[in-house]
Amino acid sequence: MSAQGAGSLRRRLTKLWLFSPEKLWLASIALQRRGHPMLAFTVKQLNTILYHNSLAPGASVASDITLGHYSHGIVINQNVEIGRQVKIWHNVTLTAGRPARRDRSSPGPKARIVVEDYVKIGTNAVVIAPRGQTLRIGRGARVGAGAIVTGDVPAGATVISPPARVLLKDTDAEVGFSDHAADTPTEDSPARP
Repeated sequence: MSAQGAGSLRRRLTKLWLFSPEKLWLASIALQRRGHPMLAFTVKQLNTILYHNSLAPGASVASDITLGHYSHGIVINQNVEIGRQVKIWHNVTLTAGRPARRDRSSPGPKARIVVEDYVKIGTNAVVIAPRGQTLRIGRGARVGAGAIVTGDVPAGATVISPPARVLLKDTDAEVGFSDHAADTPTEDSPARP
């Protein structure tokens, strides 16, 4: 079987899967829009129990969204709009909704996240909209694994997180595979402070 044929078969089988996280999320959204918030919440909770995610029924999502690795650990707030053919991998957080800081009598507009069409969001990425603002991820953009996004991403751009850096280097330790053995006190050697 060719790779193209295998991909087509996979898409057809995915559509048959009755309790996929995507279908449960879309069902909870449909129930919320039709004025059945308790049923929407129940379906959301079923999705949470089955797939360990938190997908808000108040979000606006295209019907062809794909959630990687059965949506494990994905958290998406209700103030999020997601376009067509978006792929979101596991442990991603999209959060918005906090109003701008003003006096308590007249709260400002709530923050929102708009994910345009054909966007891919990698594992462990975190997207946080600033207070009272709309954060937009442009059409065809890619958010790399582990990236933290707090500002707009232009269409077609790729966003990655900074590389890891060393914060503390132990100058007393010798580098090698026997590090743990050297730290273990014996009868002949005193314990290290």
